[in-house]
Amino acid sequence: MTRKNILIACISLLFLQQVQAQLNIPAARALVQRVVPGKADQFIIEPLTPAAGKDVFELDYDFHQGKNVLRGNNGVAIAAALYFYLNEYCHAQVTWNGVNLALPAILPIVDTPVHRATPYEYRYYLNYCTFNYSMSWWDWPRWEKEIDWMALHGINMPLAITGEEYTWYLVYKEMGFSDADLKDFFSGPAYFSWFWMGNLDAWGGPLPLDWMKRHFELQKKILQRQRALGMKPVLPAFTGHVPPAFKKKFPRAKLKATNWTNGFADTYILDAQDSLFAEIGKRFLQMQTKLLGTDHLYSADTFNENEPPSDEPEFLGRLSARVYEGMRQADTAAVWVMQGWLFYSDRKFWKAPQIEALLKAVPNDKMILLDLATEIEPVWKRTQAFYGKPWIWNMLHNFGGNTNLFGRIEGVAKGPAEALQDAASGNMKGIGLTMEGIEQTPVLYELMMHHTWRKEPIDLDQWLPQYLHNRYGVLDPHALNAWQVLRNTVYNGKLIRDGAESILQARPTFDSLTRWTKTTLNYNAKDLLPAWDALLQAAEACKNSDGFQYDLVDVTRQVLANYALPLQRQWVAAYRNKDLVKFKQLSNQFITLMDDLDKLLTTRKDFLLGPWIADARRWGTTKTEKALYEKNARDLITLWGDANSPLHEYACRQWSGLISDFYKPRWQQFFAKVEQALAAGKDINVEAFQREIAAWEWKWVNKRKDYALKPVGDPIVIARQIHRKYRDIIGQAHQDR
Repeated sequence: MTRKNILIACISLLFLQQVQAQLNIPAARALVQRVVPGKADQFIIEPLTPAAGKDVFELDYDFHQGKNVLRGNNGVAIAAALYFYLNEYCHAQVTWNGVNLALPAILPIVDTPVHRATPYEYRYYLNYCTFNYSMSWWDWPRWEKEIDWMALHGINMPLAITGEEYTWYLVYKEMGFSDADLKDFFSGPAYFSWFWMGNLDAWGGPLPLDWMKRHFELQKKILQRQRALGMKPVLPAFTGHVPPAFKKKFPRAKLKATNWTNGFADTYILDAQDSLFAEIGKRFLQMQTKLLGTDHLYSADTFNENEPPSDEPEFLGRLSARVYEGMRQADTAAVWVMQGWLFYSDRKFWKAPQIEALLKAVPNDKMILLDLATEIEPVWKRTQAFYGKPWIWNMLHNFGGNTNLFGRIEGVAKGPAEALQDAASGNMKGIGLTMEGIEQTPVLYELMMHHTWRKEPIDLDQWLPQYLHNRYGVLDPHALNAWQVLRNTVYNGKLIRDGAESILQARPTFDSLTRWTKTTLNYNAKDLLPAWDALLQAAEACKNSDGFQYDLVDVTRQVLANYALPLQRQWVAAYRNKDLVKFKQLSNQFITLMDDLDKLLTTRKDFLLGPWIADARRWGTTKTEKALYEKNARDLITLWGDANSPLHEYACRQWSGLISDFYKPRWQQFFAKVEQALAAGKDINVEAFQREIAAWEWKWVNKRKDYALKPVGDPIVIARQIHRKYRDIIGQAHQDR
């Protein structure tokens, strides 16, 4: 071999080693084994060179070994190759609400090589709120499952803030704070999202040290797995939020008391110009890096739903520069990842000069903006694409973890690609999912992440039948008809910001509109009924599909939830007319509707209250801890705060157990009061009732009770029974409006 050939061989070997270093083959193989157990040995995994620094995958067939080949530059790319194969060759699907992995014993071969390169450097995942509205009680097996889901769907930039409180605990202990000083700082485990964002202190606490330590260990596992698959987790950084005891420990510190205005006490923000600001930011990141390592991406959100003390651009620029400086002092490669929610939620304050000043104080290559709700309002269009900063197009979609059918399916199908191709979109670097809650509406999330490996808008006429085929295992014409109705009704994305709830979930009222239990639909309720009919017509062909069973229950749930509103209007009219007999008849129908809805929801684990409560208690090591965690779990999804909380019902859920044990008894008490008033020829004292029911709700939050953990009944049988009972009644009720 010539010297030249030896040199070429050495260079080739070095290059291959570098490519292999990006791909952790054992981690990728373990993922394949978890996703398709018993079939992993039918795949070969091989490394691939990234395309212009972006992820790439290939599918091929090795005739010599008689196996399909998954190639990728890292574990995420290998997982995406696997998911592409499962979708396209096996008509399979993995979602939170329905899995179809009914694979043949011998898998189909890849007859034509497939090559895909992503146009998006970043595929971001999670919102601070997701960690509580959905993830409060997750253990490692649930996290492992979710990280696999992330990889299959191309996620490479997850927010990773589990266990953050323990790092802060260590930092403040180093600074001389006692456990007593910190007792009024850390929130309960269901409220970390808002604690981390500086909205509240201590609520739901006191937080046991055992919780901090165990979740810190959980975070280690999460980060190890994410990094092994090639993800770059976004870790937290300092935003200025400090303990109330800070003013005692550092009396000369420049502190500002700020209030979230949702019924919670003031929190304290350290002035960015105070010398301690950058020092604490540096301390925190140094401690975090020592304990957990770093990928140089840091999340910090200043003034989340809290206005700064000044709107002077110069002040905001200095503030931003100091936040970044705290990161830079600890990590010269630090990149600040900022949620752009404040520019959406407080548009009156954040005008062009304020936004520009905040952003331009940080170098362009040291900040990434999350356009957090791009499908609702693309902030990039009114900020000159965030004034040159790299930014990510995100779908927020869900607020509060609510259970409802809603989405902007047309906008999600087109929006990311249209922005990518728009000359005005500047430095668009990625796409992402920033929902407040997950484990609902899987179609929107499959659709959004389908963009990962393409540049063109998605044609729903082609994509939707493929989605249904993968989900149900068959392509049934009735199912397709149902989904065309869903596309044009619940998923049309018109009129309202996010999904409507049911009046069933509202604190009892004569009104049809409430603050958080929103009842305004983005479609005519009667127009949803044909989708219900068609799904039941598809039931025989699709009955064995887990995804179909979920969808049938979900649509049936939505139909019943919608019917509650015209029924409420009828008993309100009876009350106004002082017709006690009619009122009793209609209010009984209202209660029966809740019973039937609860029975329907018992058929799917997705809609059970029991696991939420049981998972919370499972983290407790003492009776006191278990009671604290159960209280956190109950409070978040009902009152949110105390008995007078203005956020009550923000995170409401249509779950079996919650309907029968919380919403129904509330309405029963209300109806009893109304009947007493009617019998006495008087009007009900609504204000007195509101006080009474708020006290009852607070007692419920503090209760100790177990609920069903496993589904009961056949979802198709019960959906048919409900259809026979209600279809004509509901059709007439909506027709009469």
